[in-house]
Amino acid sequence: MNRRQYLAAGTAAAVTAVAGCLGGNGSSDGYGPEPDDTPEKRSIDTDAYETKSFGGIDVPLAPLEDVHYWYQRQEARIVDTRGRDQHDAVRITGSVLSSAPDGVSNDPVATWPEEDRIVTYCVCPHTLAGQRAATLIANDYENVYALDDGLQAWVEHQYPIEGTEASQSLASYDVRGVSDPQHAGEFVTVRTVDGDQSEVSAVEDDGSYELTLHFTDVDDGSLLEVETPGYTRELTLEEATTDVITA
Repeated sequence: MNRRQYLAAGTAAAVTAVAGCLGGNGSSDGYGPEPDDTPEKRSIDTDAYETKSFGGIDVPLAPLEDVHYWYQRQEARIVDTRGRDQHDAVRITGSVLSSAPDGVSNDPVATWPEEDRIVTYCVCPHTLAGQRAATLIANDYENVYALDDGLQAWVEHQYPIEGTEASQSLASYDVRGVSDPQHAGEFVTVRTVDGDQSEVSAVEDDGSYELTLHFTDVDDGSLLEVETPGYTRELTLEEATTDVITA
């Protein structure tokens, strides 16, 4: 799915979670809850998946349909690669926190068998997920995928979610900027200065970059750090979403 499909038309757009999809099993195994109906077993050709390179490691991108199928059958452990604040606010039901790129203290993934199927996810739609998946693959996990479509697509399909703000609207903030074209393919990170919320995107061939921020508990005056390969800026949310960011 093209990342630009996620861009809001204005400064913020709401993605509302449906209350009937809320749930949780309080587990750290990464599996979803026991389903009411288990889909029939079907064959999935994972070798046909598109891949994307992160740090020189090819990560297979799993489509939403297949990930939801594995989720319903409890055949994949689901990993949230964002920050703690974002995970606590809205997450796939049953997923565990293991932030990109290297995980967290007492990371639950560290106790999982290396042969188990693991699916990582973020919202951007798969940059953070790809970074964490690449690290896991480098550490000899054998069956790792990144959710190609991201968390927003999961929410839009009304699949199970949980969290402190799972029944509220998830705001989206559109950020655009320009870096030197020589940095094409390198990453831009926008993070909250006083928290651990962040989103990542890549510099395009012409030096431009775009991100859609799905941050919670922020307002126009909230301070953000915009870190690019060529410069770092500290801006308010209003400044970051009003003008094209430059050095």
